[in-house]
Amino acid sequence: MSKTQDPRKDTAATLAAARNFSRRSVLKAAAVAGAASAVGPWYVKDALSSSGTLSLLHWDDELPNPVIPEFEKKTGIKVVSTPFSQNEEQINKLQATGGEGFDLCQPTRDRSPQFKDLGLLQPLDPKKMKLDNLLPAMLEGSTSVWTWDGKLYHVPHCWGSEAISWRTDLAKIEYKTLSYGTLWSEEFKGKVQGRPHSLLAGIGLWLDATGKVPSNRMMDAFKDEASMKKIYDEILKVAISKKAWIKQFWDSADNTKSGLMENGVVIGQTWDGPALSLKKQGKPVSYMAPQEGAIAWLDGWAMPTGAKNIAQAYEWLSYVHSPEVSAKVADGSGYNPVCKGSDGMLSEVAKKNFTEAFPDDALSRLWHRPPEPSWFAELRTQYAEKFKAA
Repeated sequence: MSKTQDPRKDTAATLAAARNFSRRSVLKAAAVAGAASAVGPWYVKDALSSSGTLSLLHWDDELPNPVIPEFEKKTGIKVVSTPFSQNEEQINKLQATGGEGFDLCQPTRDRSPQFKDLGLLQPLDPKKMKLDNLLPAMLEGSTSVWTWDGKLYHVPHCWGSEAISWRTDLAKIEYKTLSYGTLWSEEFKGKVQGRPHSLLAGIGLWLDATGKVPSNRMMDAFKDEASMKKIYDEILKVAISKKAWIKQFWDSADNTKSGLMENGVVIGQTWDGPALSLKKQGKPVSYMAPQEGAIAWLDGWAMPTGAKNIAQAYEWLSYVHSPEVSAKVADGSGYNPVCKGSDGMLSEVAKKNFTEAFPDDALSRLWHRPPEPSWFAELRTQYAEKFKAA
């Protein structure tokens, strides 16, 4: 994507896909399962790939049991799992090995410019994947920003959001008044958690919505470095003034959960997965999009330049792109599936949690992270570090 391209056009695809998971469609089986959902048990067709190993560099909470064990049982392929909890951690691991040591990795959609610049990926072969199984808008979410030189470098795995989670026994929250600004209410001083760079984005959306720092819903920050600095200088002032509100900065799904259940956190800006997993377990935790809109993301699969087990990698992609497995990923992680027919296979608890997370018009308010140029990622890290060190 060029620096002058409008990022709002790039994010329209995933917004359309999110609408596919509206309250109505989540509460009933998909009418458009197509041939994909009619297929019976998944079988390995390539005898050459029915053995060996597969090395996955993946998000630590996006392959819940029994996803990997069932793949190993069905294929005889042994999975070597290397989890990570932040995109920066993934990028550092790939840079350290020059793209060697992993057969598949899991970039988030908005990191496409960084990965293109790094040159650590090889193109995928659409003919070796079951792309027809994917929701068209989700597939377009990948193809629209992960296609360069006429080749595709990314396919979807799951989508989710970042919004407000809280302890239901310690705080009363209503959608009509919920805002990213709610985090900074006096009652939550010393009881808030979040990631530094995400909290800055949330503050920016809040300041834009209130008219204090107009930014076109933060899209102006992606225009160029000068615009970004002008907006983030104001955001950082507010963030530093609210530093006393922070109980902890989280950096993984696990310490998001421990923050809520063990470390005195009452409210925070978090991913949906950890909070909804706790809610599914019956813990006093809930999650909801604020009025400014939940921050939406799409994680997918890509192939590093040093991938060795190519046939095994394509068997994995065929496996996770089946409606049944995509539903298991979503049910176990708290995130959302990307395959046709998967929504009808979700547990009733997962369906209920989704509708409560996105009440009323919340899906129409989603804010999609646009593809981030390398200069933006570098500057954002600098502002996040200033916030942490304040």
